[in-house]
This record gives sequence, C-alpha cells and structure tokens, in this order.
Amino acid sequence: MNSNRKKILFVIPSLAGGGAERVFTTLLAHLDRTRFECHLGLLQDKGSYMRDVPADVRVHHLNISRVRYALPGIIRLTRKLRPHVVLSTLGHLNLALILARPFLPRGTKLLIRESAIATSFLEDWMRHPQLWKWLYRRLYKRADKVVCLSDSMVNDLVEHFDVPRAKLVRIYNPVDVKKVQEAADAAPNPYAGPGPHLVAVGRLTRQKGFDVLLSAMPRVLERVPNATLTILGQGPLETHLAEQAENLRLINKVSFLGFQENPWRYLKHADLFVLPSRYEGTPNILLEALVLGVPVVATDCPGGTREIQSRNPQIVLVPPENAGALAEAIITACTSPKRPEDTQHLEQRLCAFDLHRIVSEYSQLLEQS
Repeated sequence: MNSNRKKILFVIPSLAGGGAERVFTTLLAHLDRTRFECHLGLLQDKGSYMRDVPADVRVHHLNISRVRYALPGIIRLTRKLRPHVVLSTLGHLNLALILARPFLPRGTKLLIRESAIATSFLEDWMRHPQLWKWLYRRLYKRADKVVCLSDSMVNDLVEHFDVPRAKLVRIYNPVDVKKVQEAADAAPNPYAGPGPHLVAVGRLTRQKGFDVLLSAMPRVLERVPNATLTILGQGPLETHLAEQAENLRLINKVSFLGFQENPWRYLKHADLFVLPSRYEGTPNILLEALVLGVPVVATDCPGGTREIQSRNPQIVLVPPENAGALAEAIITACTSPKRPEDTQHLEQRLCAFDLHRIVSEYSQLLEQS
C-alpha cells in the first residue's frame, strides 16, 4: 500500500437518509485507496446508509447527541488520527469544526461542504437567523475551502456572507446511473390503478414544499380525477402533512410511504415526478428521475435546479410556493401526449453530474489541500 496516501477524515452527524449522507457514502466507496486512506467520524451511530459504508473505511463513533457538544470529541479524534484533511458537511457541524480549528493538529486542512442555499437555509431553520448569518460571515472564510453544490450557492456565499470566491469550489452532487437503473429494474411496479401516478421524494420538512404540492392536488384532481400522489420520505412534518391531506380530503389519493430503501422503483413506474422545493442544493432525486426517463415538474427555487434544467430542458419549471402554477403544470404534464424518451443523449445531458467526474473533482480537491 502506498505510504504517501493522504489520510482523510469525513465528519457527519449521522447516516440517516438524506442527500449529504448519500454523497459521503458514495465518495467513501469510490475514492482511490492507493491515494487516500478514508476515515468516517459519526456523531451518532445510526442511519439507513450505514450499510453503504465500505468495509475498509474505519468508522469512529463519537456518541454525541447534539452538534453543540461535539467539539471535545472531534478534537480528540483528529489529534489521534492526525488526518491531512477533515471534510465536514451541514452548517452547525461546519461552524463547530471551524471553531475547533486552533486545537486541531498543525497543518490539518479543513474543507466544509454546504448542502443548500445558505441564506434560505438560515432563514428557514434558525430561531435567530441574523445571528447565524453573522457567524457564517465571520467563520466560513476561515475554512481552507468551501464546497458548494451549485453556482448559485457560490454566488450566495460571496454576495451575502463575504466569503472570498477563491475559497469556494463548485462540485455538483454525483448521480450513479448504473446503480439507479439496476435498482429500478430489480423491483416490480409498486402502483395500482389507472393513474396517472405522481411521486415526490424528500425529507418531510418545509424546505421540500410538500405542503404546496398538497395544496395543488385538489385542482389537479378536478381535471385528472384518477391521479394519485405518493410521497416518499420521513421528517418532522409527517403528522402535519398527513393532517393537511385529511383536511383537503385527499386521504384516498395521497400515500405517505416513509423512507424507502429503493425509491427508484417508484420513480421508474411513475407518470410524473414532482419537486416542489422552496430551495435546494443539487437535488439528487431530480437527477435520478432524469436517469429513469420520468417527466419532471419542479419549482424554480434558489439552488441548483435551474442549472440542471439548463442541461435538461424537458424539465418544466414553475415559481416556488405557487400551488396554482404547480397544479396547472402537473395537469398539462398528465394530459399531454407522452414524448418518447431521448435515451440517446442522456449521457451528454448528465455529464456534469457523472459519478466518476464528481469523484475525480473531489479527489483533486483533497490532493491539493
């Protein structure tokens, strides 16, 4: 084994279902072991993606319930491992690592990865967004590099948080075409009835806009009475969304199926994929819907969705938080003749998100750090 390998420590709160978790496990599976020695630091030993961590990756369980208590454990781990590079993701954890940096071994490079538009995320999630914005402005520029998932995320950090553009690098999320297609083909059609069958996928949070999609469904059903909606995912708004569906008398038309290990079979056999988000990073599930040739209606929200649509013009975009516009786009998609899949140009349209390309971009970044 090459003794000059760079030791990389990936740090993440947990491996519960989500885009950041999937990206980290994908990188761990595909980084060249002759160049990198990979370690994974987990604040919490849980998550459906634990099974995707390769056997040769050493997992360090810190057993920390909250990010705010993570600093001592992270400092001890980095002093023990003495990694060349620490790569973290998610805002709270990124800030904690930046604060811990003076106590890390000398020469340790710190790379942080943002998962969504920072301005939208802080306004949406934080009790005191102005304080958090101040922390971002003061601390993010202290990282060696900040990985952004879209050009719009780069611009957001430059314009609103004064992070030097030279410290920002845009790397899209990868799409593993082979894995998606094989998983979709390995399972039967999960839908019953004539349809059309709509599907939406994501954590049940305000960011994903499922409340807007539910508000659009009564108008959709007026024009397309056989339509059904399947929502895959779990999250804090599960009860609220179920109550909204009941109040809108959608109980027999909307199914909440929770987290699914194989969401791709639902995508493959759906008549339409809907992405009603309020903001995004690079939505993995949108890329996977394109791989499977599913028609897409999405919101033109802050984040990377428009950048994906610029390479895939068949995606129909509507304004975010507009239930009426979303309903009309869904009705049009469901009632228009289906176009034949353009599989010939699929690879070209998705080349910017190709798995091997993205792994190569991360590899270059890690080697140069």
